[in-house]
Formats: sequence, structure tokens, C-alpha cells
Amino acid sequence: MDDAPESNELFLFLASTAHDMKNSVSVLSGTLETLLAQAVPGAEAAYPQMAHMLYQTKRLNDNLIQLLALYKQVGKPAYPFDMQPLAMGDLVAQVAGAGRVLLDSRHIKLETKANPDLVWHVDEDLIVGVLGHAINNAIHYTKDTIRLAIDVVDGDLEIRIEDNGGGYSSAMLGAGVSAMHGASAGVNFLTNSTGLGLYFSSEVAKMHKHRQRSGRLRLENGGAYGGACFVLSLP
Repeated sequence: MDDAPESNELFLFLASTAHDMKNSVSVLSGTLETLLAQAVPGAEAAYPQMAHMLYQTKRLNDNLIQLLALYKQVGKPAYPFDMQPLAMGDLVAQVAGAGRVLLDSRHIKLETKANPDLVWHVDEDLIVGVLGHAINNAIHYTKDTIRLAIDVVDGDLEIRIEDNGGGYSSAMLGAGVSAMHGASAGVNFLTNSTGLGLYFSSEVAKMHKHRQRSGRLRLENGGAYGGACFVLSLP
């Protein structure tokens, strides 16, 4: 990377622009959520279009947040990584609350399974961001149900986002493996995917360390509904 002053100024300008865009998108998303919450499903022809707009704004907001985090050098001292004890009941409430309006507008049921009293040390903001992005993806591919399940498996905290859709393609499963090895899947203009979400999620997972173990991300098919499973394991 070129460390010349001009390059640093350019990166700062890009980060500042992304931050301003994120703020604008957040305002738009909040406005849409308010309008959808006040509307009666089916009563207006615009309701489905508004729900789709909310989905896309949340997706855009996720990508901007990830870009900003990666710009700040995720996993390096410059990034404010903050491990604090978090009750899983609070985590579930945050994630479910953030997606409630969009889930309701799409007639998608969110099932949760977690011990609310279980406490784990995590970076709350980053984990909430990862799970929110995973649920937004699941909303696009599920039939009508998404499951957020949290448990302790082999000494690690395992967080699963599962759906009852058609499951991940072989290419997507491969992209999940590549992301854990530090490689992005790249841009796919047919699916509008940048691969940024998987890369960001894998980096966040690896930032969580305990003794000699690091967090892991994996994609698989099956789970409770036989669909796609996004699995985050944190030591």
C-alpha cells in the first residue's frame, strides 16, 4: 500500500464518504421502518415495495458498516476491539428487535433458542453486525422461517442462523471456506454479491481469541430446517 500523504488523504476521504452514506441510509431505513410499522399489511399496494426497499437499505447499511470496519484495519490495534461479557438473552433481543419490522413485512417467522442467562465475552457491536447481516441474507433466501440458535458446543459458543430455503450452493460453501483463509469471493454481478460480508464475518470471528484458540465461521446445509446454516463459533 502506498503510504504517501496523497494516498492517506484519499483513504480518509473515502472513509468519510462511506460514513456519511451510512448515516443517510440509516435515516432512510428508520423512516421506512416507521412507515411499515404504521401501515396495515395488504391494505396498501405500496406495502410490498416498501418492505423490499427496507430490505435493500439494510443490506446497503450492512455493507457500509463492514467497509468502515475493514478500513479501520479490523483485528489490528488501530481498531477499537472491545471484548465484554454479554448475556445471550440480550444478544437475541438486539438481533430480533433490529429485524422485527422487516421480518414481519416479509411474513417471515424468527424462531430463537438460547439460554438467556448464558454469558460470553464478545465484541457486542461486531457480533450484532455479523448476525444482522446473516439474517438479512437469510430473509432473501428462506421460505418463511429463520432460526437463531445459541449453545455451547465443545467449549465454544456456537451461534447458528438457519433457514428453510434451498440451502447454499456449492460455490457459496466454497466461498465460506475461502473466507476463513483470508480470501474474498470477489464480485459476482449476477447475484450482486461482493463477498465482503463473508470476509468481514470471518475476520470478526478470528478476532475473538481465547488462549490458543480463535473463532471460526462455516457455512453448511442442513440444520433444523434442512436449509442454509451460517455458523459462528467463538472460544
